[in-house]
Amino acid sequence: MNDPDASLNATEAEVSIGAAPKRAVDDVDVDLTASLEETPYRHAPILASSRQPSGEKASDLDAPSLYINRELSWLEFNRRVLEEAQDESHPLLERVKFLAIFSNNLDEFFMIRVSGLREQLESGILETSADGMTPAEQLVAIRRTLEPMLKEHRRTWLEDLLPQLNAAGIRIIPYHKLKKKQRRLLAKYFHDEIFPTLTPLAFDPGHPFPHISNLSLNLAVVVSDPEHGERFARVKVPGFFPRLLRIPSEERADIFEGLPLSDVKADNFVWIEEVITHNLEELFPGLEVKAAYPFRVTRDADIEIEEDEAADLLAAIEQGVESRFFGKVVRLEVDKAMPKRIRDILVENLGLQPYQVYALEGPVGMADLWELMKVDRPELKDRPFTPSVPPALTTGESIFSVLRRQDILLYLPYDSFAPVLDFLDVAAEDPNVLAIKQTLYRVGKNAPVVKALMKARENGKQVAALVELKARFDEENNIVWAKALERVGVHVVYGLIGLKTHAKLLMVVRREQDRIRRYLHMSTGNYNAATARVYTDIGYFTTDPDLGADVADLFNALTGYSRKDSYRKLLVAPGRMREEICRRIEREIARHKQHGDGRIIMKMNQLVDKRCIKALYRASQAGVQVDLQVRGICCLRPGVQGVSERIRVTSIVGRFLEHARIYYFYNGGEEELLIGSADLMPRNLDRRVEQLFPVEDPFFKSALKTILDIHLNDNVKAREMLPDGAYRRVEPKPGEARINAQEWMVANRGFWHRKE
Repeated sequence: MNDPDASLNATEAEVSIGAAPKRAVDDVDVDLTASLEETPYRHAPILASSRQPSGEKASDLDAPSLYINRELSWLEFNRRVLEEAQDESHPLLERVKFLAIFSNNLDEFFMIRVSGLREQLESGILETSADGMTPAEQLVAIRRTLEPMLKEHRRTWLEDLLPQLNAAGIRIIPYHKLKKKQRRLLAKYFHDEIFPTLTPLAFDPGHPFPHISNLSLNLAVVVSDPEHGERFARVKVPGFFPRLLRIPSEERADIFEGLPLSDVKADNFVWIEEVITHNLEELFPGLEVKAAYPFRVTRDADIEIEEDEAADLLAAIEQGVESRFFGKVVRLEVDKAMPKRIRDILVENLGLQPYQVYALEGPVGMADLWELMKVDRPELKDRPFTPSVPPALTTGESIFSVLRRQDILLYLPYDSFAPVLDFLDVAAEDPNVLAIKQTLYRVGKNAPVVKALMKARENGKQVAALVELKARFDEENNIVWAKALERVGVHVVYGLIGLKTHAKLLMVVRREQDRIRRYLHMSTGNYNAATARVYTDIGYFTTDPDLGADVADLFNALTGYSRKDSYRKLLVAPGRMREEICRRIEREIARHKQHGDGRIIMKMNQLVDKRCIKALYRASQAGVQVDLQVRGICCLRPGVQGVSERIRVTSIVGRFLEHARIYYFYNGGEEELLIGSADLMPRNLDRRVEQLFPVEDPFFKSALKTILDIHLNDNVKAREMLPDGAYRRVEPKPGEARINAQEWMVANRGFWHRKE
């Protein structure tokens, strides 16, 4: 789930999920146990704003007990991912995929978030988060929350999905259960393919402890030397082999004696580390291999660049990417069977504390379960569908002609991403196009948008691309594309010092008769053809002159120098975006006090910003009806008496990654809808370049309200946040139809298109 990964035997005071430490709970007189059934709130469709009585009550909105810890809220999001792996309504291989996503998410969480807390702890930083927790308390709470979750993750694999895969004919076979011919075939494969790539690294007074690279799979090997007794060595499992090796059945093994395993089509697999373990004698001739235990380390992967001191930002980022291999170790995962004496060797030499060690039952590094999605069993995967295309773009008429007549809204992945690529391709070839400007954040390895920009430059267009080199874990891809664009003469800008450019903007400047016209595409998501198939994002084509002028001003600020912070229609961060969002919330409060019809709906990825949360609390206290659909982190605590009874928080985790950002304000019937790239987080509002833009076309405003309404009424994949920060599934009430918002969008895709 790309832009967008991630995946302590404590003695401190008890810290529950989402709650502040005991000392902070008494800071304000609120009832944290109030359930949502006990509040007067019940979601109503947004198309008919309902009048709510005012319930304003004075309270300390800075009290730590009013805020959910960011890290624990993220863990609750990953718990919802795990629940999808346990949901039998998903096809079997999709459930396995969710199990892999859970692990991949945790990897990124430790590389970035936990490493950051560790750094604060080691630096002696005692500053608390908004919820009142110190870095040490957060690390304790993370461990306490995560341990039972990891057990449930393993149980789901070993007791649920693994037996079901076996029953479905997809067998992951323990090495000791392989038959004679299968073992012989794997021994040959080991000797011919794997053995030449292995390097055993001894650890003794004459051999220093080897470097363990980030997220690599390793074997801690114990051997017995006739002269020196027990010895320890490390063997790294090469990452360029499949983690799950495909093997034929015993009956067909002879056929593959002279063929590569890649020719095997049978759905039988064995873990590569087991193959290596059972053939280690070749690596240690004359010694007895006593045991081998898989382990894995996670390192700090947050690149720190002194941008204002870097003479060459691209070179500095390249060096930073390489430094990830050498970041401090923040987590050690070991096989549960590893003896304490072996574990202690690793802990001591990696400079770890015991609470950083996770002993796991089953395979280490289960993000590799993604490999099973390559199995050709369509009946065990989500049913594919053909994304829709706006009718106006299917007639053969020039896209420029269509956009002069009307705006177009795309809702991915229910719509095809092809119109965006076609728009770029046509612009690259059109003789009347003078210039193309685009922001690129995460474009992926195979980037058709980049190829179109290169073609445009080759055709003599002025092309400017802002390639954000600091897009985490996409730095290497972006460096490759930045260099490729520069080679053909594209004006490449790497971003602003101290900021990440996260805005999603594309502008085509075209000469038409006696005037210049700007064509825009703005989006909530990246220009990435791969994620366009699995992320829900909204893109918008328009020729609105004011928006065109705003986007032109913003591009000039990004590529040149500017202190402009006010725009005609755009909301831009950093600058006035937070102020403008809060101003709209205050407008709803004022309106509600006079007319009782205040209504706010926000759909986003994360809600962390304290000033925005406080404004939403004030809205609730004034009686404004507030619906928040926050896919991931939510630091706002709903359902608190006197503070947030009028706020309902839901989250949808399902087949697609909810990624769209939509902000709705009733505004006394003069409804305002903003969409764009920004979540309400300090990083988005203060340290990133972001854009929100109004959708003013009545047809598309109505369509977006319907999209919001369907998602808010989801009673299949939605979870509702409780005052303690936990979530519970929303269930259909008696007689109520089941609504799975994502399935509804697939079935009704294209209803947001104008009919020609």
